Amino acid sequence: MKKILSIISTFLFVSSIATSVFAAGDEATIKKLSSMYKSGDEAQAIVIPQDTKFAANIRKNILPNINMPAGFKIDIFAVVPDARHMAVARNKTTVWIGTRKDKVWQATDRDMDNVADSVMQFAATVKFDVPNGVCFSDDGHLYVAERNRVLWFPAAEYFGEQTDTVAVPIIAQGNLIPVEEESYNHTARVCAVNKADNKLYVSLGQPHNVAPADKLDLYQEVGIGGMISFNRFPGELDRKVVATGIRNSVGHAFNPKDGSLWFTDNQVDGMGDETPPGELNKMPKMGMWYGHPYTGGGEVRTNEYKGKTIPKKDADRYVKPQVEMIAHAADLGMMFYTGKQFPKKYHNAIFSAQHGSWNAVKPRGARVMVTYLDSKGNAAKTEPFADGWMTEMGTYLGRPVDVQQYFDGSILVSDDKAGIIYRISYAG
Repeated sequence: MKKILSIISTFLFVSSIATSVFAAGDEATIKKLSSMYKSGDEAQAIVIPQDTKFAANIRKNILPNINMPAGFKIDIFAVVPDARHMAVARNKTTVWIGTRKDKVWQATDRDMDNVADSVMQFAATVKFDVPNGVCFSDDGHLYVAERNRVLWFPAAEYFGEQTDTVAVPIIAQGNLIPVEEESYNHTARVCAVNKADNKLYVSLGQPHNVAPADKLDLYQEVGIGGMISFNRFPGELDRKVVATGIRNSVGHAFNPKDGSLWFTDNQVDGMGDETPPGELNKMPKMGMWYGHPYTGGGEVRTNEYKGKTIPKKDADRYVKPQVEMIAHAADLGMMFYTGKQFPKKYHNAIFSAQHGSWNAVKPRGARVMVTYLDSKGNAAKTEPFADGWMTEMGTYLGRPVDVQQYFDGSILVSDDKAGIIYRISYAG
């Protein structure tokens, strides 16, 4: 705790910032929390019951339908409403879960039996706004990327079960993107810490189906429809746009073997059920361009830009996808498997979630994919790893969002339709 307090006192300038930079109704609370004072808010953290008829019905009606390779089994890790992206704590008992609403949840496995004993609202006195993106650093810091703010929780493990939790803006409300570009569409941010430069990387989906021409210069400048990096402690932000030409990425991770950044991307809608493809991308170096809005997925040109020449400054930086996924499956969260529980063939493979189509005439997705890499660190083969969340009628029993590794080498899969986090383990 002394180290955490030292970091805060060294960098803390939040209390002197004008309150207008904070979300409405949030300014006084954040100012107090960042200065280690009580908020005075009487909010009570919501607690989600776990051993309920609902959980029993999930075990009865969903789990038997999930297909996986021989030797794998699936069970419930936690009941978590609207469960989206996850961050697993270093002390191996806590998982934070973001949502597309106004809450972040904390699931804790107290007795280490690989099932959460409690799920409660995290930082109940903070007024979150689409806190989808949660990520955790090796040195114990939690970050939450919202629609238009990034918050730092330097002692989330220590204060996690209190309604008041140390919360400091890294990027204040209204400064992640221009306020006039705030949207209700494509606002689910994701974040990850890059060990190589010790910075946070955040994806910024652009709000349109196809970005209009009059927005492209602004978007490239601020990183909308792309990805940005910045320092993960208050002070000099050192904000950089590290990738552009991305339609809406809601999943990225660094390969622990070579440090390369990989990310999923969602393709343009309205071009037909089977086109354009979804994407799994690799970033060979910073500053590259990935096709949007001239391409809608893969190298399929969009109707809006089909007859237009791609600017040379973009074409010269173009990187094609490593994998073209089935169209409209909505590829979201992803991770590299670094555990030892799974068979060797899965070591350093990418596990990614397909959320499922929302407008395809023939539904698809709602499964977990696995992508194997070759000796050069490129994608060699992609195949389904777990499916069965979609019925033969095309209805969804669940919709996977994110995949993260648990402490024992099993993997956790979040599902915002069922409101569940599953745990997939290997016992073969």
